[in-house]
This record gives sequence, structure tokens and C-alpha cells, in this order.
Amino acid sequence: MELKDIQNLIKFVAKSGASEVKLEMEDIKITIKTGSEKTETTILQQAPMGMQQIPMAAAAPASATEAPSAAPVATDETSKYIEITSPIIGTFYRKPSPDKPVFVEVGDTVSEDTVVCIVEAMKLFNEIESEVSGRIVKVLVEHGTPVEFGQPLYLVDPS
Repeated sequence: MELKDIQNLIKFVAKSGASEVKLEMEDIKITIKTGSEKTETTILQQAPMGMQQIPMAAAAPASATEAPSAAPVATDETSKYIEITSPIIGTFYRKPSPDKPVFVEVGDTVSEDTVVCIVEAMKLFNEIESEVSGRIVKVLVEHGTPVEFGQPLYLVDPS
């Protein structure tokens, strides 16, 4: 991985709103933590410069450790439901891969830390976990569509 690639990754993470991203490949481990005004990058291991790097698309999925925020929905009809929102900008996927079943369906019960979807950003596949326990009432985003930071993905009935 070139220095320019790492700098671009830092800029993307800073703009995405994620507080921390960890990238682990066979020969390099990078942790990027962002704060209100500073960005901190820690490279834990790096292969010698002469070694061939694996392409980003083939890298193991990394997960953003910032959990999605849960906020009440404003409308009267759905005011009893809690939103699971996207912690980053990227592409929303309901399945871990095209030949696998979706993570959660309407009616499924989720608990805290249940993986509900993946948001892909710059070839990094970030597992999004539910911060609340309850039953999935509605899926708000279609599989394979772009999502923004803070965009509601699911409605959860906490009762």
C-alpha cells in the first residue's frame, strides 16, 4: 500500500464521519481514529517495500467500530420505532455476498450487536450492528443503493 493510498484513506475516513476504522490485510494493519479536529493513524505492521501488495478488493472485510446511532423517528405513525442509521457514506448491502441470505428480514428479532447489513466504502466492507434490541419493522433502503452518513436503514420496534 502506497503512502498516497493511506493518505486518501485518511481523508475519506475523516469525511465519512466514522470515529475509527481498522484495515487488516496479510502484511499490514492500519487503524485510523478521527476526532473533532485531529485524525490519528497508526500503522501496526508494514511489509517491506519490495513485497507485492494484495489488491484492496481482495482484502478481508474491515469493520467500522463506530456503531450506528439509534434515534426516534419523527412521524406520529412510527414514533414508537427506533431507527438504525448508517454510520458512514457508502453502498448498502443486505447480504454478505450475492449467494447468501440477507442478514435480517422484516419480523426478525435483533439484539444489540446483531449484524444487520454491510456498508461498503472504498472497497472496505463495514458490518453495521444494531444498537437496540427489538423486532425489525421495516427496511428503509434497497439492496445495492448508496447511503449517506446518518441515513435511516431500518425501523426497529423495541417493545
